[in-house]
Amino acid sequence: MVDVGAKRTTAREAVARGAIRMSPATLAAIERRSLPKGEALSTAETAGVLAAKSTPYLLPLCHPVPIDGATVRAEIDPHLPGVRVQASVKGKARTGFEMEALVAVTVALLTIYDMAKGLEPGMVINDIALHSKSGGRSGKWSRRAK
Repeated sequence: MVDVGAKRTTAREAVARGAIRMSPATLAAIERRSLPKGEALSTAETAGVLAAKSTPYLLPLCHPVPIDGATVRAEIDPHLPGVRVQASVKGKARTGFEMEALVAVTVALLTIYDMAKGLEPGMVINDIALHSKSGGRSGKWSRRAK
């Protein structure tokens, strides 16, 4: 684990995004809330928040950080077709919240997969990436649009 003891505590935030692609029929079942396992979007959002809080238990060299706020939003995107997920994690710490945001997105997407796999095991999770971060020595950073 990297020693961050000499770093100063600053307000930090990280935003990550990802997507899961599926057939229009599976997406329609998610929209209708008719999956056998229940309502996928709010379940995925809750799972993502829980995952952000659990990050240091999943990644052995990740520092436990005091999370002040975590939001996860899962939204239908008919153009994929599929679901896009965005997570934002913030707090005041000596290290950033990138891993918490990325884990939140990943677990939210895996939750959607788990809930819909009975209809379509061939769904594809992709495009998981850090979108932006702020705070600390490096200040603000954001991914450039392609």
